[in-house]
Formats: sequence, structure tokens, C-alpha cells
Amino acid sequence: MIKDLIVNLAIGAERDPAREYALTVADVFQAHTVGLAFIYDYALPGHVAGAIPTELAAQAKREYQKAVDAAVEAFHAAAKRSMLSAEHIVDTGYERDAPLALANAARRFDLSLITQSEPGGPNNDRLIEGLLFESGRPVIMVPYIQRDALKLDRVVCCWDGSRPAARAINDALPFLTKAGAVELLIVVNEKTKNDDHLIRGVRMGEHLARHNIDVEVQTEVAPDIDVASTILSHVADSSATMIVMGAYGHSRVREFILGGATRGILASMTVPVLMSH
Repeated sequence: MIKDLIVNLAIGAERDPAREYALTVADVFQAHTVGLAFIYDYALPGHVAGAIPTELAAQAKREYQKAVDAAVEAFHAAAKRSMLSAEHIVDTGYERDAPLALANAARRFDLSLITQSEPGGPNNDRLIEGLLFESGRPVIMVPYIQRDALKLDRVVCCWDGSRPAARAINDALPFLTKAGAVELLIVVNEKTKNDDHLIRGVRMGEHLARHNIDVEVQTEVAPDIDVASTILSHVADSSATMIVMGAYGHSRVREFILGGATRGILASMTVPVLMSH
């Protein structure tokens, strides 16, 4: 069960899809919600800092503080309208440290949420990667086009028998038990085409059935297009409202490397995606 969650607040944006979606998740589970906002310090080289008028730098800092205050105020106002328990955290530090700071904060919650990077808008890629590889917790990426509340009409769980996929499905159980329909999607291509995948689908279906979750096992063949495109096409055709999948890749100190399918889903997702690593 989800008892608390943390959401990365958008600063200076007209809309904050992750905030609005997170509050609807909190409403469904009656969970405590924490909004986290970052204030970045910028370590400028001496010759650059000296070229910026002191008052101009101070004004920029004040304007950013106002934007942070506005994001926090909007978060609390939205939580109050929904009569939800909420608090906020404002973290100050260098931008390069934000992914690990956010991941560290997320370890204390059942779930974290963040908005997908938007072309020409906020780029959350590094924050998303930090959450996926360093938090040890499930993450929901919310599309920047998202306007709907949490909907669990049909949830598609991507299954390839791997550890990340198993972890994601287990982390998604609170959602799956409330879903109207659950699909176990197996994408078969030249790398995965063998009978074991069909057996894995049956066994995982039996496992979920013990949690009172009825599962439809679906198989898609992807000979000519990549896995991400196949998943997204299936989601669109089935009118799914959430994707559950493992996050593939690895992390190094301050460097995160995403797998191809993970990267493709994050770039083109049209419904919220719950990922675990």
C-alpha cells in the first residue's frame, strides 16, 4: 500500500502535470504527499561573476525565489482543495548534485513522481535518471501533456523475465489490485524469441492471480521496429492508461546511462509510466 509519496515540483511553469497527477494518486491511496523544490546555486568562474552586475545577479536570485515560493504555494493550495495531508521541502545546492539529492530524498517514500522532459521546456532527464538508478524506489514519470487524474482502466505491464521487470511489477501491485484490467505484455524479437518467454508470462500471470489480479497475457512481435515503439503502439491500440516496466541501464558517479527501450519510452510516452530498476 502507498502511504506516502514525493513529487518534484516544476518551477516557473504554467502547468505542473506531476504535481496534479501526484495529488490524485495521493487521493486514491489517502497518502501523505511531499512536494520538493530545488533552488540552485551557481558557481561561476571569477571572470564571469565579475562581469555580471551585482544588482542584476541579486534580482535574478529574487525572481527565482519568487518562482519557487509560487510553486510551493500552488502545491499546498491544490492539496488543500483535495483535503490531503501535505508538506514541502526546499533543497538548496548545485544543479549537478540535484539528481542524487532527489534520489536520496525519494528513498524515504513509497513512490516518487516527476514530469517527463518537455521539448523546449524543462529538461528533467538527469533528475529522472537519478531517481531510477539511485533511489531504490518506484518512479512514475508523468507525460508533459498529461491532464487526466490517475486512471487505472487498463494497465500494461511489460514482462521479459528480467530482474527490473519483476521489481517493477511487484512495486506496482498497489495499482494493479485497483486496475480494471491488467495486461502482461511480452515483446518478442530476435533477441528474445524463445519458448521460455511464453512460460514466464504464464507463471507471472499465476503469481498475480494469487494477488486477486486477473491478467491477460499478450505477445507482440517486433521484427522491424524497436521495443519502445512496439510497447507504445500496443498501449495506444489497447487504450491503456498506465505502463509498468523495468528501467534498464546502469549508473556511475554523477553519470547515468539508459538502455534503449527505457530511453525510447521516456522520450515518447503518452501515458504515465511506473518504472523500477
